[in-house]
Amino acid sequence: MQLRINHTTTFTYDGKATASFNQARLTPVTTPEQIVVHSRVEVSPKPWFYEYRDYFGAVVTAFEVVDPHEVLVVAATSTVQAHRQAPSEPTLTWADMATREVADRWTEDLVLPDLVTPPHDFATRVKQLAADADLPGHAARAVCSLVHDQVEHLPRSRHVQSHAAEAWQQRAGVCQDLAHLVIGGLRTLGIPARYVAGYRHPDADPAVGATVPSEAHAWVEWWDDGWTAYDPTCDAAPDDRYVSIGAGRDHDDVPPLRGIYSGASTADMSVEVEVTRLA
Repeated sequence: MQLRINHTTTFTYDGKATASFNQARLTPVTTPEQIVVHSRVEVSPKPWFYEYRDYFGAVVTAFEVVDPHEVLVVAATSTVQAHRQAPSEPTLTWADMATREVADRWTEDLVLPDLVTPPHDFATRVKQLAADADLPGHAARAVCSLVHDQVEHLPRSRHVQSHAAEAWQQRAGVCQDLAHLVIGGLRTLGIPARYVAGYRHPDADPAVGATVPSEAHAWVEWWDDGWTAYDPTCDAAPDDRYVSIGAGRDHDDVPPLRGIYSGASTADMSVEVEVTRLA
């Protein structure tokens, strides 16, 4: 499936911003499951900018606007050819997962910062699921199903900084919250897990040529002698409707935009994402 993604973020200040410096992670990466055919990030007013790959492999467009401005627009356009394989069956055993080789290699994907640390009652339920699972991979899918069934997904919310514990307590959250909750649960079991940022076409069978509104999306991957992707929001493995921007320990490693500005005291942000199936 070939998809075109338009992601436009507009900052409107309550006065003139005299300068701003930002980092944008809006460019998909080429992987064995997707090929980036074309990508472009445009900023208005015209900035000074450069691109690099960060520690986790994401493409970063860093830009600085030094002219006074009341509106800042960041528009990213990408065309991606996606071809995801069906998920393979789990291979690692609990004994394999407990080896030092796994723990040493994926140390960063086993830590529990505040953003993903699960509450005690959720961790208890996760351990019960693990006790009933013959393989870590089966336990991981059970944790995803638990979060999908128990936590209501709130689409089109701008709040993505909730901790996993808050999402579980409220039994509601955006896709980023659901991913954080699953990641925390898997890490308490000793299963390396990471956060994936990207996009998903919202239609189950997208029509070619039709442009539809969408939003940034997040899902998870866990280690099973290779990274296994799963989307707890939909309780399904990602298919060709998914496009990845990058992966990290949590949302803070792959935020779409991050920056600072001087001058105006406040700013309002609006985000529009459109997805079109091209083929």
